Amino acid sequence: MTPNQKSEPAPGWVGGFATSKDAFAYPDPDLSSLPMLGNMDNIGLLQRQQKVMWPEFSWQTVPGDPDSRCYQMFSPDISRLGYTDEGRVYSIICPQQGACSTLLGCMNVEVTVGGNRGWVDETNKTLAAEMEVEGTIWFTPSTTSGNPLVKLLWHRFAKKNLSFPFNKAHAIKIRTNIPGNSEQAIFPLREGQTTEFPIPKFAMHPEAWDVAHLGVEIGKIKKTNIDEVDKFNELVMDVFNISSGNMLKTGNILTWNVWFTAPEIVNTLEWRTHAERWRLSIDTDHGSPTGPGTKPRYFNGKPFKPGAALIKEETEKILNYMRTHL
Repeated sequence: MTPNQKSEPAPGWVGGFATSKDAFAYPDPDLSSLPMLGNMDNIGLLQRQQKVMWPEFSWQTVPGDPDSRCYQMFSPDISRLGYTDEGRVYSIICPQQGACSTLLGCMNVEVTVGGNRGWVDETNKTLAAEMEVEGTIWFTPSTTSGNPLVKLLWHRFAKKNLSFPFNKAHAIKIRTNIPGNSEQAIFPLREGQTTEFPIPKFAMHPEAWDVAHLGVEIGKIKKTNIDEVDKFNELVMDVFNISSGNMLKTGNILTWNVWFTAPEIVNTLEWRTHAERWRLSIDTDHGSPTGPGTKPRYFNGKPFKPGAALIKEETEKILNYMRTHL
């Protein structure tokens, strides 16, 4: 779509679920009466969807320093909101992205949705949803097959029958919680852009049908209770954060404004395979079937780049790990 050209929603909208309980209403939607349902458990019930064509992320590259805030659009059409003709949300596909280290090669990062609940009202262009998410990190196949250092480490782990993050099934898991409350792991997706910080014009999309926002505080890595594995996972996360500007640094807050296209009819088979198709694409070369995202930029448009000092820090962390464990 071109700017300011809003498409029309597909026919078939019925509505009613958003107004079925007074507690669902804004300004403070209460969805606690709805169970948190498995994100892939009810795909057969989906009838309508809104695609996130512009997933705009933001975080502070130096936690606590507002001037260090970066903005980056992840790859388009990777995320989706799925619901019924009446407007009950049953599934949310969340983003995947890649980052590359100088020495450890490329890694995938996924915001993996566990449970979800919520409603959509197409008539009034509003929504309210909640979900449980965790961060997931693993090496790409091109790295595990082509990076000598990673191949060496993976071989060592395999000989000792230790878990290594060579695919999503063996990925490093990062806990998350709502900002400021480590005990609450259910996140609200609410109407409109975030008001927590200023948004540059390059991260706004007036051509979108609607926009909502979500904020997540990054928690600690889930422990395996195997010291060598936990130390390696910490190394990988340190290296990832150096290359990505502390995107998943413990205590940092990752916020995104999700800009939707107009509602469409769901193809449930396509929905089931969408995330896997994306993952395989990103696994290959960090590309995307529907086009690339943007590079991280500061508010003034200046691109973020890890400095020489950060690259040196990355190298020292890897060498220290090798001295200790190899």
